[in-house]
Amino acid sequence: MELTLYNSLIREKRPFKPADPKRVTMYNCGSTVYSYAHIGNARAAVVADVLFRVLRHIYGEEHVVYARNLTDIDDKIIKAAAELGVPIAELTEKYARIYNEDLAALNCLMPTMQPKATDHIEQMADIIVELLDKDIAYIAEGHVLFDVTKMETYGKLSGRKLDDNLAGARVEVASYKKNAGDFVLWRPSKKDEASWNPSNKFPPGRPGWHLECSAMIKEQLGDTIDIHLGGIDLKFPHHENEIAQSECANEKPLANFWVHNEFLNMGKDKMSKSKGNVVLVHDLLKDWDGEVIRLALLKAHYRSEVVWSDDLLRESKTQLDGWYRVKKSLELEDLIDLPPPLHFVFDDLNVPHVLSVIFGLTEELEHKQENSEPDLFKRGANLHVNANLLGLLQKDPEEWFRGQGKAGGLTDDEIESLIKERAEVRAAKNWPRADEIRGVFAEENIILEDGKDGTTWRRG
Repeated sequence: MELTLYNSLIREKRPFKPADPKRVTMYNCGSTVYSYAHIGNARAAVVADVLFRVLRHIYGEEHVVYARNLTDIDDKIIKAAAELGVPIAELTEKYARIYNEDLAALNCLMPTMQPKATDHIEQMADIIVELLDKDIAYIAEGHVLFDVTKMETYGKLSGRKLDDNLAGARVEVASYKKNAGDFVLWRPSKKDEASWNPSNKFPPGRPGWHLECSAMIKEQLGDTIDIHLGGIDLKFPHHENEIAQSECANEKPLANFWVHNEFLNMGKDKMSKSKGNVVLVHDLLKDWDGEVIRLALLKAHYRSEVVWSDDLLRESKTQLDGWYRVKKSLELEDLIDLPPPLHFVFDDLNVPHVLSVIFGLTEELEHKQENSEPDLFKRGANLHVNANLLGLLQKDPEEWFRGQGKAGGLTDDEIESLIKERAEVRAAKNWPRADEIRGVFAEENIILEDGKDGTTWRRG
């Protein structure tokens, strides 16, 4: 199947052709590791993970190189570490580990590489020196800044004109700037802040946010990559400035395809700290299986907004229950002859269309099992292949239905013991004790299913 993707740079959907099919390169802006990731961060990671899986399916796992960076030096990091009274490295390592664990719970594959900004200071210095030598960057009051008037095509990704730049996120207006839209490549560090002195061409200090990604991309993937991903909120100024500094330094395109996912909203509102509606992945995972969260994030096309709600999560949980019932009854994990994935996923990652087919397949399979339809396994194989490509149905059905339980709740052995006692007290007509056990199961949200082969259980 031919993969097509919407390229934000040219604002069109085009067939994707990598520069080298033996080394397909993609980069996704990862987390600034000073706190927990929110569900909007998770959406960008899940979208990138689906594309990673699709590319691996087309070109082979060994031929796709995916880098997802960690920003481990930043104003927010410095502030958080100072407030907590801990070294920066201790803070960033903690939240990098949590970030990876949370994304793993959402069935996101680990990227091929996960570069850290602080490991690429020398590469950042090389870019700065190149831009200074070309008179595209300048030094002012200890800062190194990019002069946006020196790049004729500045604004080509976002469509902004230079006069619009004051409205951009993270754009400072400072006396040391030649132009209001000039952005920082390197800044002086305050006393007791992290500082580097990688070159005698500019003062010691620390890198600007945009420069970090350009250096990591060049070092890990090359001057020009196939695909650059990220949330729509990063389009300007972050990605615009990446393009400017990389392309002026390297004199080559930074990325052939730019893939941006839309916002995630909380009802009618954007998610923001000021509105107090920020939802953290770490908190969601206390109440919901990561696969439920993943399915909820995939229900809207990546270029459409997701409206987040508890109802969306409950609906996703119910649907996955149905998929897992089919997987268990048909033993889909044992299938060998598998069909190709549905073509919709190759059409600009039209995951919602794939999901609609899967929902229909599940309903058919649950109904037709009773009638012993001859094509059950063929349909089941379609369900298995497409769900797997989306990073869903990754658990054993028994594990899925039993779940992880609540912290401090009953263990599996305790549940089995109570089921055995329940059978005994019911046989002895000890109804008060039977009612007590039923109450315990209700409190733990454990569902019992009595059958001819005995009693099985699952968590609701």
